Amino acid sequence: MPPKELKKVIKKTSKERLAICEACEYHSKNKKTIRPDAHCTNCGCTLSAKTKCLSCSCPLEKWVALVTPDQEDEMTSHGK
Repeated sequence: MPPKELKKVIKKTSKERLAICEACEYHSKNKKTIRPDAHCTNCGCTLSAKTKCLSCSCPLEKWVALVTPDQEDEMTSHGK
């Protein structure tokens, strides 16, 4: 589990990214799809998870990774 301060960063980042995704033509709400979750119809990612990943980026380059995967592992495993 990430430290409390990191949780705040993740929440803020996710909110900003979800707003970008909501306005995107590839958001599942704008396409006919059988999946019930909010997802990207371009890459197939579930947006609630992908937008919280600090080392992930949008393949359409609408938002970028903030850290490397190794940095994210180090931050989230702090204290283990």
